Amino acid sequence: MMKKVIILFLTVCMLVMAAGCEKQPPEEPVNIEPKLSQMKYICELSVMDCYYHNVAKYQEEDAAGMLWWTKDKKFWIEYSGVVRLGINASLVNMEVNGTQVTITIPKAKVLGCKVDSASLTKDSYIVDKDSADISAEDEIAAFNDAQNQLEENASNNQTLLAEAQQRAKSLLEDYVTNIGTVMGREYTIQWVYLDEDEKPAGTPSSSQPVQDDTSSSAPSSV
Repeated sequence: MMKKVIILFLTVCMLVMAAGCEKQPPEEPVNIEPKLSQMKYICELSVMDCYYHNVAKYQEEDAAGMLWWTKDKKFWIEYSGVVRLGINASLVNMEVNGTQVTITIPKAKVLGCKVDSASLTKDSYIVDKDSADISAEDEIAAFNDAQNQLEENASNNQTLLAEAQQRAKSLLEDYVTNIGTVMGREYTIQWVYLDEDEKPAGTPSSSQPVQDDTSSSAPSSV
């Protein structure tokens, strides 16, 4: 009798252990799609920093002296200016319809312009030997004029602006492709371009999105 009880006990234990070792049903796969927040972040990272050798010049006639004796102010500063080119990430939009991804992006523009402080040395400042004394305000004015001119030149460089926009597009396409690789999908991307940048608040906008007639495919390697 005792033997039967022991066998029964062992059998129950084995059944319990076997039930615990059974494979659990697989969980439903997570549905991952491209996210707009990630695309905006990618666009923020896609900016291009372009370095230019620039010269800030300053000249002021009759800056010092009296009567017939006067002295001009004349100096220049050689330095590197850094222009940041990219697209306004806040204007990026995205819609997903099955495997069709429509991405709206604006044109690239100058996002910032600054002086590379590391390029400024004592040899950068060149003052004419006959110049009147130079003040800090004179240097600031020279830098401001030079930076404004540099920003204007960069804004008119359509080749660089097109390169900056293409850089953002390539990174966004890689992102969509990677999502497709993970999920085993083949996404097709349709690009829509904005004619103009964002208008100030309260200003009517006449800009209309321009849809690209050609779509790019983001194939999956799975």
